[in-house]
Amino acid sequence: MSDDDHTGQDGLEHDLPESLLPYDDWVEDAYREVMLRAIEHVAAEGLPGAHHFYLTFRTNRPDVIIPSRLRAQYPEEMTIVLQHQFWDLALDREKNVISVGLSFGGVGSILVIPVAAITAFADPHIRMALRFVSSMVDDDEDIEIPEGAVEPDDIDPAHHPEVTIEEPPQKEKKDAEVVSLAAFRKRPPT
Repeated sequence: MSDDDHTGQDGLEHDLPESLLPYDDWVEDAYREVMLRAIEHVAAEGLPGAHHFYLTFRTNRPDVIIPSRLRAQYPEEMTIVLQHQFWDLALDREKNVISVGLSFGGVGSILVIPVAAITAFADPHIRMALRFVSSMVDDDEDIEIPEGAVEPDDIDPAHHPEVTIEEPPQKEKKDAEVVSLAAFRKRPPT
């Protein structure tokens, strides 16, 4: 085999030219759509069986709406678990945001997460995990904050009847957890 021959033993060309079609973008969009459909389904029907979601997102984007104490604790990225105690899960496809109510340290908060801020989605029940490239927002870019958005630190359920907490059926109450997805990442063979 000569040095300029790039054909491997499998007969395939291994030094492929750069694609003029955005296949990587299309694959990422398809994976994001899988995540969005799962979230839409759970928002409408609830979590079936032992399914639960880990959602990792960039907290350093200005269009992410989370309590300031969480942003201080997780200045770049955090993972939330949607399992036992969450409420008002919603996907707004027009604004391309996910919103969900969670309890952190016993304090209810509504999080508003742009889909573009999400870096990972996992359903550990079936050992499925997806990673995404999160686009950062430029400081000069106009950000559309959802109409009527309230800073999560200012939410008092007594004054905001739209914030309701659905209690899990006869299960031990747990605060929302922030976890590492390292256990679900594929490791290279040793």
